[in-house]
Amino acid sequence: MVISLFTSRIILDSLGVSNYGIYNVVGGFVAMFSIMSGALTNSISRFLTFELGKGDTERLKRVFSTSLNVMFALSVVVLLVGETVGLWFVNSKVNIPADRLEAALFVYQLSIATYIMGLISVPYNASIISHEKMTTFAYIGIFEIVMKLVIVYTLYISPFDKLKTYALLLFLLSLSIRLIYGMYCNRNFKEAHYRFILDKPLLRQMTGFAGWNFLAQGAYQLNGSGVNLLINIFFGVTLNAARGIAGQVNNAVCQFTSNFMVALMPQITKTYAAGALSEMHKLIVRGAKFSYFLCLFFLIPICLETEYILNWWLIEVPDYTVAFVRWTLFITAINMFSGTLITALHATGNIKRYMIIVGLVEVSNFPLTYIAFLCGAQPIYAYYIYFGVYLVLMFLRLYLIKDLIKMSGKMFIREVYVKSAMVSITAVIPPLLVMTVMPSCLGRLVIVCMVSALTTVGAVYALGFTVDEKAMFVNYARNRFGNIISRKKNRS
Repeated sequence: MVISLFTSRIILDSLGVSNYGIYNVVGGFVAMFSIMSGALTNSISRFLTFELGKGDTERLKRVFSTSLNVMFALSVVVLLVGETVGLWFVNSKVNIPADRLEAALFVYQLSIATYIMGLISVPYNASIISHEKMTTFAYIGIFEIVMKLVIVYTLYISPFDKLKTYALLLFLLSLSIRLIYGMYCNRNFKEAHYRFILDKPLLRQMTGFAGWNFLAQGAYQLNGSGVNLLINIFFGVTLNAARGIAGQVNNAVCQFTSNFMVALMPQITKTYAAGALSEMHKLIVRGAKFSYFLCLFFLIPICLETEYILNWWLIEVPDYTVAFVRWTLFITAINMFSGTLITALHATGNIKRYMIIVGLVEVSNFPLTYIAFLCGAQPIYAYYIYFGVYLVLMFLRLYLIKDLIKMSGKMFIREVYVKSAMVSITAVIPPLLVMTVMPSCLGRLVIVCMVSALTTVGAVYALGFTVDEKAMFVNYARNRFGNIISRKKNRS
């Protein structure tokens, strides 16, 4: 998280607001291809993890090879669409300064290549997560973020075009990650050896699952990359830079919660495959609640001190960045409640009705934002609309999923929504009081962070934990501190 925030500052400084905005809008356009790949990624992860839960090794091998075949085919589709429709759109519709169009096209081509590398890595990445090899997953993640730090340093000293250099180095990093995933999986997992298999029934199952996921992924991309393009068309690349910075802050905050979810998702799918529904319900509730608490730990001090943090962190702060950062984090926080529910839904495989209803509600964000901008609304209204749509979805998802997994909706509301609201209100009051009695300065930032951390942890323990969770927390803390004390005694 620290490296990510540091690199964002240097990248913005090195590229400049205009180049950073160009990279954000062009890269965001390529990311719209995730409408296809995101649906297939969910399908691959679900089928690999489900077969591991069943213990069917032969079926697991067929799933892996079929997954790679699908990703090879999708790569060809992305290349064809990207070099025809996509290239036309970037040339004629995206708002890019004329003197930077050639550099933007260079970035576009490398973004497509980087994206394809990511596609081929999906089955290998999913295998590592499905086998719950979290140490390996962490090491590769650390390697990737350290190499991004090297890229930033190279960018800083490079005499060549900064935007082109940045795109090229990110492509080379993507290629390296792809090779690392491949070598590790080939050496450690029996199923991770490619064979050309044309299993039509399995292919129909996986693509059918992915097809319904396509609706949700399409809506998600319109809410992200699509709105990014709308902001570019109506307001220009400077606002794209502000949106890009908000995304960087959000990604850094989400680093903890996303990795927590990565560790939890295979267990939810495996418990469902094994028929242990009661255990799965516990994982769903705890996962949703703990994800939100982890997010809240960072959200409170960042949202309270956004303006000071950005002015201290960045050399140049584009307009609207403060508001964009705050609303991005608010939206992320309410989405934390849905992660484990969606994982449980995927485990059932019964996703058709959910995807149709949720997809239609979620996709409404894009036309509503477009209409708002046509009527002269300011850029921040994109976030107001986004937040409102996802607030509705927070309750709609629970309503649609609870019966499929035989879980009490009232229990989830009581244990997750109500307790999270109580914790949030209790945790935010003390740091707010600090802000009312101190002027904006580094000292206030430090005190707000310290007070926020203490009150959040205290509120989570007192109001967010069940009796069993408190006992589990106390036992864990005793064991950890006991081991540390024992090691110190042995050394002395």
